[in-house]
Amino acid sequence: MRELDESDLVRQRREKLARLRKRGADPYRFTQYDRTHLSREIHESVEALEGNTVRVAGRLLARRRHGKATFADLQDGSGTIQLLFRVNQLGDERYAELDDLDDGDLVGAEGEVMKTRTGEVTVAVSGFAILAKALRPPPEKWHGLRDVEVRYRRRYLDLISNEGPRRIFQVRSRVISSIRRFLDERGFLEVETPMMQSVAGGALARPFITHHNALDIDLYLRIATELYLKRLVVGGMERVYEIGRVFRNEGISTRHNPEYTLLEAYQAYADYRDIMELVESMVARAAEDALGTRMVTYQGKEVDLTPPWRRVGMVEAITERAPVKPEDLQSEEAARRACERLRLPAEAGMRLSTMVNNIFEEFVQPTLIEPTFVTDYPTPISPLAKAHADNPDLTERFEPFAGGMELGNAFSELNDPDEQRQRLEAQARSRAAGDDEAHPMDEDFLLALEYGMPPTGGLGIGIDRLVMLLTDAPSIRDVILFPQMRPDPG
Repeated sequence: MRELDESDLVRQRREKLARLRKRGADPYRFTQYDRTHLSREIHESVEALEGNTVRVAGRLLARRRHGKATFADLQDGSGTIQLLFRVNQLGDERYAELDDLDDGDLVGAEGEVMKTRTGEVTVAVSGFAILAKALRPPPEKWHGLRDVEVRYRRRYLDLISNEGPRRIFQVRSRVISSIRRFLDERGFLEVETPMMQSVAGGALARPFITHHNALDIDLYLRIATELYLKRLVVGGMERVYEIGRVFRNEGISTRHNPEYTLLEAYQAYADYRDIMELVESMVARAAEDALGTRMVTYQGKEVDLTPPWRRVGMVEAITERAPVKPEDLQSEEAARRACERLRLPAEAGMRLSTMVNNIFEEFVQPTLIEPTFVTDYPTPISPLAKAHADNPDLTERFEPFAGGMELGNAFSELNDPDEQRQRLEAQARSRAAGDDEAHPMDEDFLLALEYGMPPTGGLGIGIDRLVMLLTDAPSIRDVILFPQMRPDPG
């Protein structure tokens, strides 16, 4: 007997749907189902619920027929519960209707909570309803689900068939909720800033461009929320934060997605040391709230998120681990010579920040497994950060690392409008010379600074990478529900 292909199974399911409709049991007629318990709640309270009637609803999976009894697993948003259908409880006619059920159908079931002889928590079904007919079989029947690209492209199938992704996105939700509670408790106000901006500022990145028809102007999808949040600090909103999507028109990799979620927070009358304490406390709290522990394992290596985290200067970290000298990181010419010697990319026109970052990523970043604040970045690669009073070649900036991965960026904010103008003018010259990731001039932001911004500590944390760390996800696409992909070739 030949094995049925997917088209045969779809045809059979449509025939069953036609039979259901013919006898007046159209499964799509339901507008709601009065569910009393989730599967997890039944498992957790089985001693109290045993013998009581419950109503459950979810996706039917893994049916097993044994004579005049049929077992099935019901999957809902909290887990799975076993169902038991028996002919002596349902009657011959109702029991025969199970023939029109398929794996993947959405059903509601009512019955008593019991335990089988093997101790399996079960609902002994006294009545059931088909709430939606699945016209295609569950993905586990098709090898396509094992294809990573199919899992990302059709996330709904991934979530149906794999418990791992469901757990990742539950953790993600708890992490974001924890961060909001943490910042709210510290007196921060959550705000919203424009996603379409006339100047794409706040980071060194290439933006996406869109057109506003009513205004007949080109706008940019934001690459950061920084400059708008600083405007709010100028306006007297002393502690503000935003969690939202930002967009950077750059490459896709296991740690980069063009659209990702960024937390930015700004605290007046604070510096980057205060923000370090905020970050290590916030991340440790998020891990505890989401996982129940500060100890995580990332790609086979244990990471203890308990504060305080290690602090090390960027130049010191590079010169400790790479065959370079501090002066190799101060100018494009010196950095280019160093990169050529180290056989790292050093094309003409490459920014100093890119070359320094390439050296750092090659020799330092993979070694930063335990949580570490890399501090005091060179001024030329930190156009929005305040310089050290005793060493203007370095800024009061840090990036947090853990599991060999950068999690964010933070600094004491530059609030001198004249120096900020000089920094942006230098960036504008780089931009005119062909560096399309250099920071653009933003006259309105400079005007805001002239009204006075207090000493401020600012922070950006990539939510996606933080969730990668906490869920041991090797790729950023594992923690984004719908990652950007090329169109399906069909």
